[in-house]
Amino acid sequence: MTDQALAAQTKGLYPEIEPYDYGYMPAGGKHQIYYEQSGNPQGIPVVVVHGGPGGGTSPNLRCYFNPDAYRIILFDQRGCGKSRPHASQDMSLEDNTTWHLVADMEALREKLGIDTWVVFGGSWGSTLSLAYAIRHTDRVRALILRGIFLVRKAELDWFYQGGAGQIFPDVWERFVAPIPEAERNDMMAAYIKRLNGDDRNEQMRCALAWAGWEGDTLSIEGPSENPTKFAEPDFAVAFARIESWYFKNGGFFETDNWLLENVHKIRHIPAWIVQGRYDVVTPMASAWDLHKAWPEARFNLVKKAGHSSSDPGILDGLVRAADEAVAVLTA
Repeated sequence: MTDQALAAQTKGLYPEIEPYDYGYMPAGGKHQIYYEQSGNPQGIPVVVVHGGPGGGTSPNLRCYFNPDAYRIILFDQRGCGKSRPHASQDMSLEDNTTWHLVADMEALREKLGIDTWVVFGGSWGSTLSLAYAIRHTDRVRALILRGIFLVRKAELDWFYQGGAGQIFPDVWERFVAPIPEAERNDMMAAYIKRLNGDDRNEQMRCALAWAGWEGDTLSIEGPSENPTKFAEPDFAVAFARIESWYFKNGGFFETDNWLLENVHKIRHIPAWIVQGRYDVVTPMASAWDLHKAWPEARFNLVKKAGHSSSDPGILDGLVRAADEAVAVLTA
């Protein structure tokens, strides 16, 4: 098959749609979680779990799903997006852990009167989706996961201590620039100190460098020539502060391999895994480990793709997975 014929068969996003419902859910303490619903109110409920942590949702996340078949629920995790307070202003990360987020998802399900739902997440969203499914197995009808991230030390060392820098040395130079050479043996600790310090200018410089490093390594195409959300100051500060907080704490899991150690609890759930062969942010090794631990899950290795959900092969795989889930769940 020619490349042109293959491109013609590639599925794109569904048309843009607007929410029919949105609001804020009190989550205890000072946190309020923004959520929205779109698509078919009588359709299969699907909750979209965004990346980061701290990435927030975007309107295009509604478009991976057939709006006639799905009731599409988006929400912003604590401290980011439209949820309040925003981590770019509030200097506290109080009550912001993986298990708080899992509890928020379960509270949102109950608030919306949903019995079971499909859970769809990429990158950190795959992490949180797996954690939620392990804790609330009977509430998950199916899982659709992309860019598998298990928050293991080896993954964090790869991305923040020079491994990925071997592939993106030009971008890596910009990432290490704000940190004195004497502190570069522990880049995460050096960044955390500055992201949570009193010097607002230094905080902003480091936040933009942290966010830029991830934003510039997402796609197989490399850095974008067009401005992205990673260059927006408020987004960058929230994103960098929340990510580094979670990563410093190993995702708040009991062990380094907690997700794989508990995957046996969810192996009966229909699942789709979409992974780019050349994903630099969450390398394929973790997706492969999950695939071996969960052979029942449909594993789609996209040969010409990186981490970004907008890489054509990843986008195609996600849309097809969502369409296939409808067929499986309504058979």
